[in-house]
Amino acid sequence: MSRLIEELNRVVRAVPQPMGFRAARADSSGPRILLIASLAKIENTDHLADSTDGADAVLLRLDKSGLTASTLKKIAASLPNIPWGGCLDDIGNKKMAALVEAGCDFVVFPVASRVLATPQDEKVGKILQVEPSLGEGLLRAVNDMPVDAVLAAHVCEAGEPILWHHLMILQRLDNLLSKPLLVTAPPEITAGELKALWEAGADGVVVEADTRHPKRLKELRLSIGKLKFPASRKRGKAEALLPRIGGERGTLTPDEEEEEYE
Repeated sequence: MSRLIEELNRVVRAVPQPMGFRAARADSSGPRILLIASLAKIENTDHLADSTDGADAVLLRLDKSGLTASTLKKIAASLPNIPWGGCLDDIGNKKMAALVEAGCDFVVFPVASRVLATPQDEKVGKILQVEPSLGEGLLRAVNDMPVDAVLAAHVCEAGEPILWHHLMILQRLDNLLSKPLLVTAPPEITAGELKALWEAGADGVVVEADTRHPKRLKELRLSIGKLKFPASRKRGKAEALLPRIGGERGTLTPDEEEEEYE
C-alpha cells in the first residue's frame, strides 16, 4: 500500500469511531494533521530535501516537460525517506508508467482525467481531486469509487485568511465523504488555523513549498507538533445509523383514545 495512504488511514483511525462500530485502538502518538508539500517547479533537485523538510509527503505538480525519466530518477534519489507523488492532468500512459517506475508513491488526478491514465498498481495511492461545489449525490458517489483519498481543491487560496465559510465547506465534505480528506492551504497558515481545519474534517493539508523561505514547512511542522489536537472531533465519516427499536407513540387524541378502548 502507498505509504501516504497508510499514514492517512492511521490518522483517521486515531480518531475514536462513532457508536455502533467496533472501537478502534487509538494510536499512541495521538491525532494530528498531515503536512504535504506541493512543488510546481523544480530548479535544482540537490536542494529538494531542504525545501520540503518537515513535510510528511511531497506532491509534484510538474508539466509534461518536467516528467522526463532522468528528472524523476533525480527526484526519487533526493527524497529517499519521504513518499512523493505526482499531480496528473491527463499526462498519458507513457508518462504515468515513468512515474510508477521511478517510485511514485501516490497520484492526484482531477475528475476530468481519463480513467485509463490512472495507474492500476495497487501500491500506488489514488487521490481524487474534486471541486467543493460538487453536488451531494456526486460527492457521495466518490465513497464507492476505487480511490483512496480525496483532495478538495481551491478551498483556501494563497494570501487569504481561513474563514468560517472555509470551515463550513470542509465540514460539508467531511459529512458526505468516507475517504480521508485533504485540503489545499496557504503557506502563511497559522497553527490555530491548522487546528481549525483539522476539527472541520481535514486529515491533511497541501501547502505550496516556497523556495524563498525553505524553512517555512519545518516551522509548520514544529507548530503542528506543539498543537494539542482534541482526542475526538465531530466527523461525518462512516457514521453509524442505529435502527430504531419500536415506534414512538405520540399523544393520543380523545377520538383515538375512545377507539383504542373500544
